[in-house]
Amino acid sequence: MAGIQSTGIGSNLDVNGIVSKLMQVESQPLTLLATKEASYQAKLSAYGSLSSAVSAFQSALTSLNTPSTFQSLNASSGDSTIAFATANSSATAGSYNVAVTKLAQAQGLSSAGQVNSTDAIGTGTETTISFEFGTITGTATNGVYPGGTTFQQDPNQTVGTVKINSTNNSLQGIRDAINSANIGVSASIVGDGSATPYHLVLNSSKTGAASSIKITSSGEDAAVTSLLANDPAGTQHFTEVSTAQNASLTVNGIAISSASNTVLGAIQGVSLTVSKVGTTSISVSPNTTGIQAGVTSFVKAYNDLNSTIKSLTAYDATTNKAGLLLGDSTTQSIQNQIRKTLSSSVNGLGGGLTTLSQIGVSFQKDGSIALDASKLSSALATKFSDVGGLFASIGSATDSLASITGSSSTTKAGSYDLAITQIATKSKLTGDLTLPATTTIDPNTKISVTLDGVVADVSLAAGNYTPTDLATLIQSSINSTSAFSSVSATAKASIVGGALVLESNKFGSTSAINVANQTGTGIALLTGSVVSGTSGVDVAGTLNGITATGNGQVLSGASGSPADGLKLLVAGGSTGARGTVNFSVGYATQLSGLLSGFIGSSGTITSTTAGVNSSIKDIGKQRDVLNSRLFDIEARYRAQFTALDSIVSSLNNTSTFLTQQLAALSGSK
Repeated sequence: MAGIQSTGIGSNLDVNGIVSKLMQVESQPLTLLATKEASYQAKLSAYGSLSSAVSAFQSALTSLNTPSTFQSLNASSGDSTIAFATANSSATAGSYNVAVTKLAQAQGLSSAGQVNSTDAIGTGTETTISFEFGTITGTATNGVYPGGTTFQQDPNQTVGTVKINSTNNSLQGIRDAINSANIGVSASIVGDGSATPYHLVLNSSKTGAASSIKITSSGEDAAVTSLLANDPAGTQHFTEVSTAQNASLTVNGIAISSASNTVLGAIQGVSLTVSKVGTTSISVSPNTTGIQAGVTSFVKAYNDLNSTIKSLTAYDATTNKAGLLLGDSTTQSIQNQIRKTLSSSVNGLGGGLTTLSQIGVSFQKDGSIALDASKLSSALATKFSDVGGLFASIGSATDSLASITGSSSTTKAGSYDLAITQIATKSKLTGDLTLPATTTIDPNTKISVTLDGVVADVSLAAGNYTPTDLATLIQSSINSTSAFSSVSATAKASIVGGALVLESNKFGSTSAINVANQTGTGIALLTGSVVSGTSGVDVAGTLNGITATGNGQVLSGASGSPADGLKLLVAGGSTGARGTVNFSVGYATQLSGLLSGFIGSSGTITSTTAGVNSSIKDIGKQRDVLNSRLFDIEARYRAQFTALDSIVSSLNNTSTFLTQQLAALSGSK
């Protein structure tokens, strides 16, 4: 009897081979899942390429979506070592001749020499040193002003104080105390090599004739007072080493004086920085170069995006190979929305420019766009102020005293009729007392001042004051009070018709200025019976007949109206009809918002890729379940074939036994 042939453990049966081939069949669903996952991964990569191209296109819109790109002008100088210029949106194109005859400089003072910079000066009794800033009339000889010189304090600069006592009454200590106080004066120590070499040198932090320094001392330390007190109209313990002076120049023959070497207002919208005496020319022209570069970048970025989409959605009939996003609704929607936006017209700024083709940007047959540089240059030369309306959220008012300061995504493009029913005002307190030739302020005088919602005690320095000097004293004292300066609340004091007038520098209903007695000289000697100012009021008006909201000088479009978010600064003028406000939401603004809807945190591409990632995760879960099932199937197959192997082995043993028995029977005959 022939034996059963196999390759198993006990029977030569090939259990591993049989199970392996069976598992190959059982594992086919895993292969299908892997193919599907690879497809999703490829699509995910394609969406990544699309998102990058959209993001690059949005970045290219940045300069064109910025109003200042179209509002600013370029200023150039024939000789920038004499005068350097920059221009802003209020500048006017033109050429200007600038002749600089004197540069602004700060006053410098030098003290008497000291033997040592670290030795104590005086007894250490606390002494308050006050620094005032103002204008000196007179000319110093060898650093000292002659009799008859006057000092007029500048009311726009605050008084600074430094306390000197036993902890800092050396030359070095005084220097450090002045520098730490940050009062508009810098201090240093200079040695001249003499027997008393060490001098305290003070320099005003500001240039200009009105920043000359007057130093007064309040205390009992005579040595400190003798070193530091310096009144150009009286006793002078310092020597002037540099005289405070304004810059002097002419612009197109008109004389200009400036406290700073940075000259503002000489040419409207232009900042001039003069650095040496001489003559040069300044040219102010539109920022055409920046705009041309922005438009060129915009065209290139769009074409790059168009090429990316074209590649991702293409179909090659020769190879029958399709792009990863062929037929993808998300990609098609993005492309259609961008093209629709670029093909639509915008409201413009009333200057006749409403489409990109008018400035040389047009679609080509392959879906790309091309730029006609000469046509763009022509538009910039003839309608420069209107080009901005094609790209940015930008507006203009026909009234010269009205200007757009802001807008929002809810502001609709269009023309708005502006009507003003109330002009914004400041709070003003006008005294009813005609001030005498001299008003005496007693020692320790304080008045309580309420300014724009802040209440503080204001100290007034004792002395005898003319009406003008009294106004200067009160203004500088209020503005140097920390409770006000810390919140940028300031006031102006003046003399009108012989009476003191106090005015808040803030516009609107929150503007307020009131005074009250505290200590020392009574308020009645300053303002008479008037202690409360008139309340300020907010601007009021309408845009296209819809009541707008006023806050100070700013008029804002009503919530929910087409002008919602539009902010308009009305800087005075009269009530009544005030012309038209034109506002445009240009292509760059529209596209930037549209693209954010594609690539933002909840954008179309983001949501779609999130869906793809979710599908990939689901495949992973299916693979885990299938692998678990395959593990059980393989275990079952192995158990079954191992059992079969044992049976075959047993049968083989039985066959062998029977063969042996039959052979034995045959031999016994």
